[in-house]
Amino acid sequence: MGTLIVTEFLTLDGVAQAPGEPDEDRDGGFSHGGWQMPLLDDESGTVMFQQASSMDALLLGRKTYDIFAGYWPKAPEEIPFTGLLNGVPKYVASRTLTEPLAWANSSLVSGDLAERVTEIKARHDEVHVIGSLDLAQSLLRAGLVDRLNLWVYPVLIGTGKRLFGDGTVPTALRLTESVTHAYGTLQLTYEPAGAPAYGDAAA
Repeated sequence: MGTLIVTEFLTLDGVAQAPGEPDEDRDGGFSHGGWQMPLLDDESGTVMFQQASSMDALLLGRKTYDIFAGYWPKAPEEIPFTGLLNGVPKYVASRTLTEPLAWANSSLVSGDLAERVTEIKARHDEVHVIGSLDLAQSLLRAGLVDRLNLWVYPVLIGTGKRLFGDGTVPTALRLTESVTHAYGTLQLTYEPAGAPAYGDAAA
């Protein structure tokens, strides 16, 4: 069985909506799109590519797929991610899309999500999920996530979609890597470690 890795860019208060550009996702009247861009640096960009370069499949939700499919097929070839993302098999989880899909090497994931993703994990060594918050939450609830690559930025937004929102299943996590980058960005890698343990401070 392959490994499913979720990569998310988060503000310190947990918002993951629209890190890349102002009009990326205006849902809910979100007005802080592009919050990640002033906090990027060359070193962290290199690490992001290194983390992604071992993927042999990409799994995305509908909204993130549309954003990626609108950009990466026409992106400059000198950007390292261009060849990687255009070349790997891509799966999009959607109830509304139909095949054929415009982005090359793309397939539709429909029906029972847990069953289909389990089949995809059995077919590939590393399946990566980038963004795709609704999908990521569903995968976490189904216990299908093997690793979380979280990039936490020193900025507070106050509103917006969060990775860990209502419906999050209580889960203990094991920290396997922690790196501080320029501007105070934290690169954190976690693996699920079963159910949380509870204690009693009065004992």
